[in-house]
Amino acid sequence: MLPPGLKSPREVNLYYDEVYFSLIKSGQAHPFIYPWATGGAAIVLLYLLIDHRKSPVLRWLRFPVFAFLVAYQGWCIATNRARSPAAAFGVGLISSWGTLWVAAIMIANDCQTDFRRIERRSSNDKVGPNGTVTNGSVRNQLTNQTTKSASDPVTPTTNDISPKHEQLLYWQSYPSSSFLSRMDWVADVFCSFRGVGWNWQTSGIPPPPKWVEDQLRQHEEAGGDKPSSMAVTTSRSGVRRFANRAELIRNTAINITIGYIALDIIVTLMHKDPYFWGYVESKAPAHLPHVIQDSDFLTHVYRLLLSLAGIYAALATIFKLGPAFFCGVLGPRWLGVRGEAWMNPADMFGSYNMVFTKGLAGWWGGWWHQTFRFAFEAPTTRLLEVTGIDKRSAAGKALSLFIAFFLSGCLHAAGSYTQLGDTRPLLGPFRFFMLQAMGILAQTLAIQQMRNMGLLKSCPKLLCQAANFVLVHIWLYYTAPLLVDDFARGGVWLFEPIAFSPLRGLGFGAPDDQFFAMWHGLAWWRTGDHWWDTGIAL
Repeated sequence: MLPPGLKSPREVNLYYDEVYFSLIKSGQAHPFIYPWATGGAAIVLLYLLIDHRKSPVLRWLRFPVFAFLVAYQGWCIATNRARSPAAAFGVGLISSWGTLWVAAIMIANDCQTDFRRIERRSSNDKVGPNGTVTNGSVRNQLTNQTTKSASDPVTPTTNDISPKHEQLLYWQSYPSSSFLSRMDWVADVFCSFRGVGWNWQTSGIPPPPKWVEDQLRQHEEAGGDKPSSMAVTTSRSGVRRFANRAELIRNTAINITIGYIALDIIVTLMHKDPYFWGYVESKAPAHLPHVIQDSDFLTHVYRLLLSLAGIYAALATIFKLGPAFFCGVLGPRWLGVRGEAWMNPADMFGSYNMVFTKGLAGWWGGWWHQTFRFAFEAPTTRLLEVTGIDKRSAAGKALSLFIAFFLSGCLHAAGSYTQLGDTRPLLGPFRFFMLQAMGILAQTLAIQQMRNMGLLKSCPKLLCQAANFVLVHIWLYYTAPLLVDDFARGGVWLFEPIAFSPLRGLGFGAPDDQFFAMWHGLAWWRTGDHWWDTGIAL
């Protein structure tokens, strides 16, 4: 628990510095140090670089390799700590996420035999058995959905047909040729959390331009014109996919600029409210209007909205750095097909309209980012196959729902556990995510019951949307504090997402805030007593 009397976020950070160095000095915790913190992932990568498709023994070895990863990452969560409060959260989140991701690609699936990605080849090259997919619907391979109905229809805004290319696209399986090719393939599967350009691409992402699909069907000449600068497809959930590089870069630059300004405003406001430093029971700050200060309800709403804005703005802006770097800075010249605009979807979040139409399920399954979706779904998919439960059945849907939120709760609880503050991993983040599953199930059952009773036939569309909106926000009003209060106790809101703050430089933040918002203790060189405790510490 924070000691009383700390007067600014800077003083809170200095207090956590003392806590961190005290834990390390006393031996109660170990510093989280790179590259040694990547030991578990390194073993997995080395294993995946060995072609095990023709060896039953090597294929079986993925289970003990995964067991080693679980033990190593579990040790990191149990004993490793970071100096920066935000980095401390990352220790648990990254360690648990790495374990879950490897389970998805190596245990629930065998990536060497099950996965293929889009790659480019010369038109003069012959494609052998390692990498060519000539049959079946490309659209189905891209979405990896068993339901071929309009589960995620797209709306093309222009005719996106390309002329003949000297280099053609094809499906590449795990390469058996050069070591560098395997390294590139494995690194790609390790980092492609949404499966863009893979045959297991998650739902919610629109398909690539039509000429890409035509080439993947091995139509060397699709005909038509090259996509215009406004060529874009949009999925049902609102995620956009640009076909033109200049348009994607322009859109990304605008959004990064807006995100930077928004983050400066949000962090400045957080620095003026002790709640966001960790004093979760503090009164409303004096700079707020009296109508908010005098109302516990309005103070609660203000802090929840500012917390939501902080999470959304930070994630949305960080996610925009991907297209900016991979498509804008490196581009096709250095990354090949992975530097193309259509391989870098513009959005990670969907449209908020999903909340109006789907309620709480639309909030989490359509509007909110789907970065972890494949890893959440993969264990359930395998479990349903083993048990023979139809995933479209009520039992299958309920099992999928609760396993996904259980895993999400575990990820965030692990991040909470490794923080330096007085957090409550199980009663806070974990309980929050399990309650979301219960809320979705309850709303789904209630809607089904009302539909069976014929109550929704005459209900106006606007009234149904308004009911969804109100229900979602009432539910989150009562459940979200389990998560955001824990973030505050652990110090997540102390993270500096931007290096330079014009607002705080002009004196709008805490008294000791400065223009240069230095990333205090986020990463630093540590020289320990041994080689294994020397490196880049978080």
